[in-house]
Amino acid sequence: MRHRNSAHPKKYVGIYNDINGGMTDTGKIIRDAWVFDLIPESETCEGWLLQGIDDLWGKVNMEWEKYGFQVSRLPDDLREKFMRIQNEAIQRAREADWDPDKDLQDER
Repeated sequence: MRHRNSAHPKKYVGIYNDINGGMTDTGKIIRDAWVFDLIPESETCEGWLLQGIDDLWGKVNMEWEKYGFQVSRLPDDLREKFMRIQNEAIQRAREADWDPDKDLQDER
């Protein structure tokens, strides 16, 4: 017997509809993909299937690998873009009532 949801694979809600204002693992993948121009900044990945997100994660990882997974090793233009995207994401998430301190408390 097939599971009822197997006919309708789960689709991603999009970075702007994600929990915590998009401050999730999937949100990080998307923001990093923007930094590396793997997808345009207008692409929220809304409606993407898990496989598409996984593929994007692999591409993002390959880009980070070039820089030892460190922001400080990014070329100036990419580092500036990274910081802009992150700062905008943090502001958007806080406007959506994301509290980074609460996340840290939850991990204790």
